[in-house]
Amino acid sequence: MIKYALIFALSIGTFSASAQLVDEDHQLLWEISGNGLKKKSFLYGNYHTNDRRVFNLADSVYFALNMADGISLEIDAFSDFDDDYHWDTRYGNIRFKYDKNGVPYTNSNSSTETRYGDEDGMPQFLDAWFHQYCLNAGKEFFPLETIEFQESIGSSRSYSSPDYWRWARSLISREDLMNIYLKGDIYELDKFMRSSMGGGNGFYKELITDRNRGMATVMDSLLQEENRSLFTAVGAGHLASSTGLINLLRNKGYTLRKVMATYSDDVSIDKLEVKSKRSYLYENDSIGVQIEFPGKPTEVLNEDGWEDYEFRLIYRELGQGNNYIVEFYERNDESTFDELADTYIASPSESPYEKVRLTNGGEAYQGLSDAYPEGLYWTRVVLGEDYILVLKAYGGNKFMNSKRAMRFFDRVNLN
Repeated sequence: MIKYALIFALSIGTFSASAQLVDEDHQLLWEISGNGLKKKSFLYGNYHTNDRRVFNLADSVYFALNMADGISLEIDAFSDFDDDYHWDTRYGNIRFKYDKNGVPYTNSNSSTETRYGDEDGMPQFLDAWFHQYCLNAGKEFFPLETIEFQESIGSSRSYSSPDYWRWARSLISREDLMNIYLKGDIYELDKFMRSSMGGGNGFYKELITDRNRGMATVMDSLLQEENRSLFTAVGAGHLASSTGLINLLRNKGYTLRKVMATYSDDVSIDKLEVKSKRSYLYENDSIGVQIEFPGKPTEVLNEDGWEDYEFRLIYRELGQGNNYIVEFYERNDESTFDELADTYIASPSESPYEKVRLTNGGEAYQGLSDAYPEGLYWTRVVLGEDYILVLKAYGGNKFMNSKRAMRFFDRVNLN
């Protein structure tokens, strides 16, 4: 049942009214209490997609996010970036054409599809957006499963196999499934999942039932470990039924109460707080560099010596398939800046790189590169006193046709 209510407030002699929508039937957010907990925690059913409609989060979800000391998700999707671009989520290859002045442009303005949607959706898929907020806000993060475990599920439908991702992508694009999710009906969603996975056994058992038991055990441990409030988000298909997380946690002694979805005309303080955590400032005083990323980057050290760089920073917007990388190379020879640019920018012959003046008064070389494994990507080379910085950014058609790579490059400040 959806109700509209008027919330009245008196403030310094003035009378104001704010309309609030309350959806009593929405079942995605659950409060966890009891069983010795000193703080309330929350369980939320999400959708593994970057479709903008699933980001219309209720005010109650922003409240739960803002008050939580830590956030728990199915996996740490940002932990696997040192795996030879394993998490490049784009489908298809980007191809460029060049105008008479050598300026490149993609041969299509269509939205590139990804594992989690396409470029018309949000930069992150919903799980990764929760994770990005968690790290930007300085909260603790806890994965319920390892990536290795998820990749081992099913002998024929591994999470890394093309067959699985074609099947998963077909579910993401199913409008009937989306409508069930947007209604917040987790019990109807469970029926849909059972039907699409061939009943209660087989793939449903491997992907849902068996994993629910493992995730409930980890959640129980996290909730009991310390005096913390935890916001846990898992696929909404894991919540309902007798073997769902709600019932499993109740069996462990917890009290789970459905939290109604509320939507106010006025932006809540909690929503403002969550939305304010839009970026992450990376600082390295020993090098003298500051870089503003959309979220906290993963630092990958060159420990085995296979690469030339000292270390790299990687941040990926998995929903749209955008990639931001900064590589640090130690200056240990007498190469000129021109020679270094020729080394680090693999420009196509149709579009040679160029020297540009930076906003801080310095100079850099930048242009389009075409090299394995990234494919086509924008590159800028900046020369510091002790380090060479190679900045890379790439994504789908719309990203490569935009100025987003250059805007990221301009947020790299080298003292």
